[in-house]
Amino acid sequence: MGFEGCFVTGTDTGVGKTLVSAALLYTLARHHARVVGMKPVAAGLVQQGGDWVAEDALALRAASSVLVPPALDNPVMLPEPLSPHLAAARAGRHVGVAELVASHCELQRHADVVLVEGAGGWRVPLNDSETLADLAVALALPVVLVVGMRLGCLNHALLTAEAIRGDGLTMAGWVANVIDPAMLCLDENIETLCQRLDAPLLGVAPWQATAPDPRSLSLTLPKDWH
Repeated sequence: MGFEGCFVTGTDTGVGKTLVSAALLYTLARHHARVVGMKPVAAGLVQQGGDWVAEDALALRAASSVLVPPALDNPVMLPEPLSPHLAAARAGRHVGVAELVASHCELQRHADVVLVEGAGGWRVPLNDSETLADLAVALALPVVLVVGMRLGCLNHALLTAEAIRGDGLTMAGWVANVIDPAMLCLDENIETLCQRLDAPLLGVAPWQATAPDPRSLSLTLPKDWH
């Protein structure tokens, strides 16, 4: 079986998962005809043209090479910007892994490659008993870790990588996203992670004061993803 997709997670919330996911989609589209991004759970909506939308889902949709029904690429939209289990509870609904896996299975019928972007970090609760990590395990996809480069990122990155492998999944690579322009010893920190993460560095997203264009981010895909 060939490459069918990946799961993108991060060391925390706000570390650039959507930027990297969109950049990966653009890169993957050079090698695969039908590429689509999926945001299984989006918590925190904005109003656009009279509709409530998830900005992360819109970014992935714009970077995808095929359009699919919104109910498939963003099956769960929760109004408040909270952890999914809290946002779902406040919205009066239950969100479970089985529901999200079903949407992913249907989405696979429309695309050759499906990129799934998680929410927050690896162990973010989905409900009282499941986390986003349980979804990643159920999908059994290789994982890309986005590391927000700032003080404390070494511990966050190494613990996340340990958890990914402990859950039986493959860490296909990682991306360094510079979110603190004043971070000391940036190059040395990246080198430390290169030595300790035991996974290839797929690219470095430099600091930008304005929202970066994901098409400008140069990423190197793992060889078996072509």
